[in-house]
Amino acid sequence: MGIGRQQVEHVAKLARLALTEEELNLFEGQLSAILEHAATVTKLDTEGVEPTSHSMPLMNVLRPDVVIPPIGSAAALANAPAEEDGHFRVPRILDDES
Repeated sequence: MGIGRQQVEHVAKLARLALTEEELNLFEGQLSAILEHAATVTKLDTEGVEPTSHSMPLMNVLRPDVVIPPIGSAAALANAPAEEDGHFRVPRILDDES
């Protein structure tokens, strides 16, 4: 089961790709190899194998939510490079005209 030159040109046209003769020849071989591999996979005996969406079992990796008291303004501002009236002081980025 391979793919022909006309099919490669058709797919390229659908994808709006302008391919050279060399590229058409290259992709014809590559796409044929992919289809041949897919054909061998369909021959596998999957009797009794349950369908899955993932190859590995999924598990929740998030930690549980734990309520803790906030750190407070003083601790939050302890390492701030600049502070003013209990807030972080940052450089102005907007003009007064805005």
